[in-house]
Amino acid sequence: MNKKIGNINCVPILKYEFLPHMADAKFRAYGHSLEEVLVNAATALVSLMWEADQVRPVRKESIEVEASSLEQLTVKFLTEFLYLLEVKSFLLAKVESVRVEQIQKDDSRLYRLEAKVAGDDVSPQYEIYGLVKAVTYNEIKIEKIDGGWLLEAVVDM
Repeated sequence: MNKKIGNINCVPILKYEFLPHMADAKFRAYGHSLEEVLVNAATALVSLMWEADQVRPVRKESIEVEASSLEQLTVKFLTEFLYLLEVKSFLLAKVESVRVEQIQKDDSRLYRLEAKVAGDDVSPQYEIYGLVKAVTYNEIKIEKIDGGWLLEAVVDM
């Protein structure tokens, strides 16, 4: 993630990028921490549907998910934004906070994610220009790399 140019350590400003994919949409997100890469992945996901920076952050929602792997946690977390849109008519403006911890539940070690998000109700003032049908496990990748985290996901459009 960090690049060395001479004696200077350079940290990329890129939060996410879209990658070529045959039928669906694929993106790669970057972050200095696990939490930051998840925030950037959420931003990439919703940018396929609307301009998050145009949405007023006037309504708050909470997200809580548990999973047995980081890949499963990623899919569940991103799927929550589709749920919020479809069921609660909520458009994300920004992820205010994300906390990920490992917990012991029964005989299993799990990851638990808690997030606070802000946004607004779906209304004619916001243009929804595409809909993501599902976040898939196809080509899902989340890994710690030198200087941060990298996440790749494919979504059905």
